[in-house]
Amino acid sequence: MNLNQVTIYSNKTIETVEFFELLGLKRIVDSLPRYARLECGDGGSTLSVNEFPEHAPINNIVLYFECDDLDAEYERLTALGIKFTEPPTDRPWLWREAYLLDPNGNKICLYHAGENRLDPPWRIGAESN
Repeated sequence: MNLNQVTIYSNKTIETVEFFELLGLKRIVDSLPRYARLECGDGGSTLSVNEFPEHAPINNIVLYFECDDLDAEYERLTALGIKFTEPPTDRPWLWREAYLLDPNGNKICLYHAGENRLDPPWRIGAESN
């Protein structure tokens, strides 16, 4: 199984699509203001933005986007006027993370984990040193 698609429901579809384009995603389907789909530059996964339906669920997820050079991406986005809620910070789980919010208030984490994402030193089944 491979997670390859996430959908965000929004009452600000145009602003949300433009926000994720600033992050580097590419619009591949455009039916705005009702719907748009964007492709991530690495890996081929997609993110959809869908007009908020009458009975949409309440969202309490965090979207994670890995960056090869988090600090450079932070500087690029800050220069474009993107406001971060937390600058790049090293974490005890060996990731470097920065946080921001999309126009709907969804929490976004830009991070760099490298090999520690799938192979942290404490991975189950890892050989003891």
